[in-house]
Amino acid sequence: MKTMRILTVALLFSILAACAADDPNRRAKTGAAIGAVTGAVVGHQFNSSSGRYVGAIVGALGGGAVGHYMDRQQQDMEAALAEQQAAHALEVQRLEDESLKISVPGEVSFGFDSAALTPAFVPTLDSMADVLRQYEKTVVHVVGHTDSVGSAAYNQQLSERRAESVAAAFRQRGVASERLRIEGRGQNEPRASNDTEAGRQLNRRVDIVIRPIVEGQEELAVQPPPPEGQGI
Repeated sequence: MKTMRILTVALLFSILAACAADDPNRRAKTGAAIGAVTGAVVGHQFNSSSGRYVGAIVGALGGGAVGHYMDRQQQDMEAALAEQQAAHALEVQRLEDESLKISVPGEVSFGFDSAALTPAFVPTLDSMADVLRQYEKTVVHVVGHTDSVGSAAYNQQLSERRAESVAAAFRQRGVASERLRIEGRGQNEPRASNDTEAGRQLNRRVDIVIRPIVEGQEELAVQPPPPEGQGI
């Protein structure tokens, strides 16, 4: 473990040294460097094949500290996304299990029938990633949803591709891959009736659920979020 820490610190300094102060891409490179090192550390917490918690280098939260930790994260996330919330471009909720849930409508994040991120969504992802990097004792679930237009099989694939697009953007912004879980739920969890355009618009969305890693209950953090309407 001591060797791992030494190598990790050495890797961080070597990468950051390459990011010259006058480099216009310094901020992005620094975020990627931090994400790479964090990924190396957190990678020893979760087994990539089973998703099971297997160690404690970064560490988990003590039960009594969870509420305060998630309170601070919610405050920072809402401050970072205040403009988007005011414009009704997303919604931030606190769930009963202390998780945070950020719901982003599909028309804000993606074009019609597309998994490509819209340019308008990029600043939102930047803001989210900045906060996620500060609160590393969490697992980030990205869940894609669609309306019922088209076949169920196609919608399932589209929801998965959209979730992967958001997760890929987080990885590029320095959020460790080992913290990310990707899931598509297709048309299976509508928020409203698919009989109207307004309802279908509500159903096309991406949910980002941030779950705390709690000491003694670490495996709960990697479990899929509850279905829509449960755990809120």
